[in-house]
Amino acid sequence: MPPGKPAPKALDPQVLACEFEHFLAGSRDAQVLEDGRVLFDLRQASYSIAGEHGKCLLHLWSAERNVVRRVLDCSSRNGALKLTVRLFGQASPSSIEIVRAKDAQSPGTRRAARAQYEQLLQRVLEREFPRLTADPLRSTADLERSFSPVYARGLLRAGRSAFAVLGVNANEPQAAVDGSLTFALLWLDHCRQHLAEKAHVEGLKLYVPRGCSDIVRERMAHLNHAAARFELYELDERERSVTPVDCHDRGNISTRLVHCVNQQAVRERFAASIARVMDAAAEGAATLAPSIDVAPLSAAEISFRVHGLEFARARWGADPRSFTASEEIVFGAGAAAHLLDAGSEPLFRQMLQRICAERQPEGDHCAPFYRMHPERWLESLVLRDVSVLDSRFSEAGPVYSQVPAFSASDRAMIDVLTLTREGRLAVIELKADEDLHLPLQGLDYWARVQWHHQRGEFQRFGYFPGVALSPDPPVLLLAGPALRVHPSTDAILRYISPDIDCTVAGLDERWREGVRVVFRKRRAGAAAA
Repeated sequence: MPPGKPAPKALDPQVLACEFEHFLAGSRDAQVLEDGRVLFDLRQASYSIAGEHGKCLLHLWSAERNVVRRVLDCSSRNGALKLTVRLFGQASPSSIEIVRAKDAQSPGTRRAARAQYEQLLQRVLEREFPRLTADPLRSTADLERSFSPVYARGLLRAGRSAFAVLGVNANEPQAAVDGSLTFALLWLDHCRQHLAEKAHVEGLKLYVPRGCSDIVRERMAHLNHAAARFELYELDERERSVTPVDCHDRGNISTRLVHCVNQQAVRERFAASIARVMDAAAEGAATLAPSIDVAPLSAAEISFRVHGLEFARARWGADPRSFTASEEIVFGAGAAAHLLDAGSEPLFRQMLQRICAERQPEGDHCAPFYRMHPERWLESLVLRDVSVLDSRFSEAGPVYSQVPAFSASDRAMIDVLTLTREGRLAVIELKADEDLHLPLQGLDYWARVQWHHQRGEFQRFGYFPGVALSPDPPVLLLAGPALRVHPSTDAILRYISPDIDCTVAGLDERWREGVRVVFRKRRAGAAAA
């Protein structure tokens, strides 16, 4: 440091914590970047902020790594949270950025990769289909028709016959690959309408990177193959080779179900932690304790929530002073995590009071805890009485939330799993915000539930004890605020297999005050072939 220049002051830990809360409240998929590379994905990582000896310390950790940085300054700019940090023993400061996953690459890098992929896919189409004419591919955004610049799209023509084509390059994240079928169906539907008088668009050719087709294949298997010809290919960009993928096999789903948790036994095991959290809530205000939900997650972990927002977990962890396991409580909203002990208990009580005050229907709509995880808030209301969504569901029937169902490399969480009054399984997918992937995400969960149901695994794994389950396929219900159901939902549902009983329920926009359905419609008939 130059002589006479004062040392930079450390940032106040409370200021940094507030900046993190506000930024992460509006971000579902934030990432931590250092020197241009992804250091942490905050969907699988945690953080804590502390002040020690006049320094503001940021601690980030995940299953792969653990880092600590001293934070000197913080600013929010261009949709990113930028931190000036100093490593221990480092003379000059460096920077860390907290960005949304879609912004992890620079716009120029993304545009270059997509332009290069357009040229590659164009040459592949001309080589693989020499008797067809390939229109020039394009990947420009079209917000009116919900076309994303992530995907290259075009047409293959032969006289009055044509195929819609869509591809995604290997530089895009896996989520973009998994979501490619949604945009491909929208492109197919647009081509059919736009070319109705000039050509017959027979079907769709979808290209995904090599080794990334599992989720797309499973979803494509449950489309209406009488409505269009659906073809899936894996493209190796390095070798420029194409491999067709069979998307007609509905039984080859690599998925597994987890055992249902014995909730009563877990509550008894964590009775001391439950009492400690409830006592802290009761001391803050007599009205706080009834707002807290206790949700067992596994035999060794339990969650504490306010309107679906998790603020603490009790778990069995290794005692550093012995070889035995001990009960501990970790608290924090979102990716934040702090160990509850005598020193951190005042912070825990302060946070709990804030959450219970802000996360109320009449709370400040701009407050971080009000904005966090709206879908979990909606889910918590539906769990209290699932019959408000559809009269086919029983108010007193068994209901399970966030049921883990693993498939390929994807760890899915089914929002709500319940039964109709006739004992038929029902999959409920909830969205609090506009999401054009809602139909295919619901289809994805429906397929997994159907696969396990056909093998009788739900009751063998402890779900729906003592209930005679109907052998019929599950019903699928998609629900969200009426004004936030994406306009493309109907178009996508037309291409889903007619064997799937699917209903869309639009909710009153004031659902936080009480869930009320304002429209309900069954899926229309399959798209014309």
